[in-house]
Amino acid sequence: MALFGHHSIGNSGFEPHYIATTHTYTGYGRILFGYHQRIFYNHINIKTKNKNKDIMKPLVSIIMGSTSDLPIMEKACKWLEQYEIPFEVNALSAHRTPAAVEKFAKEAKERGIKVIIAGAGMAAALPGVIAASTSLPIIGVPIKGMLDGLDAMLSIIQMPPGIPVATVGVNGAQNAAILAAEMMALGDEEIAKKVEQWKATLGQKIEKANQELAEIKDYKFKC
Repeated sequence: MALFGHHSIGNSGFEPHYIATTHTYTGYGRILFGYHQRIFYNHINIKTKNKNKDIMKPLVSIIMGSTSDLPIMEKACKWLEQYEIPFEVNALSAHRTPAAVEKFAKEAKERGIKVIIAGAGMAAALPGVIAASTSLPIIGVPIKGMLDGLDAMLSIIQMPPGIPVATVGVNGAQNAAILAAEMMALGDEEIAKKVEQWKATLGQKIEKANQELAEIKDYKFKC
C-alpha cells in the first residue's frame, strides 16, 4: 500500500474530504491518525481523469483503533474495492480521541455514509461508542489479541439494550464488508446484483474444489 500526501486539521475534529474519480469508485481509502489528526491518502490502483467532473462519496466507513489493525481491516477494503462500492478508511481511538470519534459518528449520516464497520481489539469499545452517537448500522470486527480475540468479541457482542452492534467472527473483516453490502442491497438494486454475483462465485469455488479432488489418484483405496 503506497501512502502519499497529508493534510493536517486542527482540534475542531473530523474533516471529510472526497477525491474525484471518473468511476463510481475505484479505490481511494483515507486513514485519520488519532493523536495528530492527519489525513493520509491511500492510493489503490486508481485512474483519475477529470477532478472536477465526478465526486466520490463513500457509502461504507471502515474504522479501526490504530493502523496496526490495517492488515486485518484491509480485507474489507479489498472486498469493497473488488465490487466497486465506495468506502473510506479511518483510524480513530475510542479512548485516545473520544471527541473525534463522537464527532465522526454524529456527522457520518449527513455525509452519506450508510454503514460503519469498526474493528477493535482487547476492550473493543470503538464499535459501541460509535453506535451510541449514530442511528446508522454498525458492524463490529473483533481483532485477535492476547485472548485470541475472544475478549474483543464478547465486548462487542455484549451491548446494552437499545444500542445494537452487529458482530462478525474474530478478524472477520471480509464478512463485515459483505454484510454491509447486503444491508445496502435492500435499497440499492446495483449493490444487490453485486452481492448476488459474489454469492454465485462461492458455489463455483466448491464445484472447482470437487473437480480437483476427483483428480487425485494418489490413494489406492480412493473410489
